[in-house]
Amino acid sequence: MFDEIQFDKINRLPKYLFAEINDLKMNLRRDGNDIIDFSMGNPDAPTPKPIVDKLCETARKKTHGYSASKGIYKLRLAMSNWYKRKYNVDLDPNTEVVATMGSKEGYVHLVQAITNPGDVAIVPDPTYPIHSQAFVLAGGSVEKMELVFNEETFEVDEERFFKDVNESLENNVPQAKYLVVNFPHNPSTATVTPEFYVKLVALAKEKRFYIISDIAYADITFDGYKTPSILEVEGAKDVAVEAYTLSKSYNMAGWRVGFIVGNKKLIGALQSMKSWLDYGMFTPIQVAATVALDEHGYVPDEQIIPRYQKRRDVMIDSFGKAGWPLAKPNASMFIWGKIPEVAREMGSLEFAKQLLLEADVAVSPGIGFGIHGDQYVRIALIENEKRIRQAARNIKKFLKKLEEDKKNG
Repeated sequence: MFDEIQFDKINRLPKYLFAEINDLKMNLRRDGNDIIDFSMGNPDAPTPKPIVDKLCETARKKTHGYSASKGIYKLRLAMSNWYKRKYNVDLDPNTEVVATMGSKEGYVHLVQAITNPGDVAIVPDPTYPIHSQAFVLAGGSVEKMELVFNEETFEVDEERFFKDVNESLENNVPQAKYLVVNFPHNPSTATVTPEFYVKLVALAKEKRFYIISDIAYADITFDGYKTPSILEVEGAKDVAVEAYTLSKSYNMAGWRVGFIVGNKKLIGALQSMKSWLDYGMFTPIQVAATVALDEHGYVPDEQIIPRYQKRRDVMIDSFGKAGWPLAKPNASMFIWGKIPEVAREMGSLEFAKQLLLEADVAVSPGIGFGIHGDQYVRIALIENEKRIRQAARNIKKFLKKLEEDKKNG
């Protein structure tokens, strides 16, 4: 009898393709293999000491009761001040800012709050999976759109992007109500110009849709590139919200501190949703997060960016010498690596499995991010330079064996 009961929301979700790699990785480790793991976007460095010290200091005080679901005022104010300093954007901490349990929770609950059954969202492909699946879980529909970018510079083809958005808007009945953008992009590292957002805001006002922007990797940029914010555009708050997280910039992934900011109507809906669902983050975490965001506190540019840039450069050099040429991204903590030509016909899932089995190197298969990611794998810059060079040596042997096998038929 109970076997006949179906959970429609769960049945709508696709197979979680990363699970095969994760299971294989765990089994190999149990067997004693030394796996060099580039598969997860999990910062490996410790959280800066001033932030940890503030957490401990606050936890010793009487701060163990329920908190505010939208975040304590001082944290929302700190986020407002961060936007003012970085982007010269004014935000009302009461009506235009929500502190969330990481940007992923905030994004999902925002989508839950604003999506009516059948609402359509346009989501570029490849994409961070929750960007599309949140709408599926909320009873909406997703229109996938290929994200086209220069394979050497990772600059988005903005002309093509707007052409495809317009076609999607014209061809969908009902017309899409939301568009998701995420730059610097996860997984591809693709970036856009400030002018991109000017055009996007104008289009959203003309065609009457909302924009959800995710800038989780805003601070991790190289070679002079600076991440723009959609909220810098005049009038953007009429049509847009933006998600930000402390996970990457401040090595606080496990702390779960994020924000959704912008349009008052959408922020109000999220505040209402969260008031029913949770009591906010542990207060000492929120107090410590204000230290992270304080203008006199921790500076990602000085302490985190050089580490990722060095790893990026070492990986591109050593993997290239091993026979796997990689293009150089100018943002995020990933490299979006095109599968070596000798292995490209495998597809990304099989290539990732073989790389793990034969070279003890774990990466994320691009197909897990969408059909347009299948010629790529995502490589996270979360191992030190010594481990990166060891991975390159293992990969060189693996690729050489593949070439010999091909020659021998």
